[in-house]
Amino acid sequence: MQTATATTAQEPTRARALLSTTDFKLLRAALASHAKVVDDPTELARVNALYHRLGTYA
Repeated sequence: MQTATATTAQEPTRARALLSTTDFKLLRAALASHAKVVDDPTELARVNALYHRLGTYA
């Protein structure tokens, strides 16, 4: 004879945001400042892409 054990399934807790909207704005400002002094076109393209990606979250 087998007995069934009752298991209580708990839902996982809600994930908290790692960065706030203000953090994204600060990061974008820092990237904008950095983009003004970057000489390498490849690096500038990467900075610009990240700047715009962060803008979608702010």
